[in-house]
Amino acid sequence: MDRSSLYGESTVYHTIQFAVDYTMDVELSAKQPMERRRVLKGSRRLVVLKPYVMGKNGGYLEVADLFFDDGTATRAVPFACFSFVD
Repeated sequence: MDRSSLYGESTVYHTIQFAVDYTMDVELSAKQPMERRRVLKGSRRLVVLKPYVMGKNGGYLEVADLFFDDGTATRAVPFACFSFVD
């Protein structure tokens, strides 16, 4: 799905499916504390991904910040925890 951003750029949303039960800290807004949420294996969400690599235990881990279609976000979710549906 393709939606316009505030800056006139195109924002691409992807449907992902969680491969495991996953507990994440969700940012509701900059003014509110983060909220811990659990998503169940098989849950699908519409997200914008910002991927990057983190150093961990002497190696590297591919992760992504997920920006959900409801305006919430979570950080550093390992790619092993989800897959693309579309």
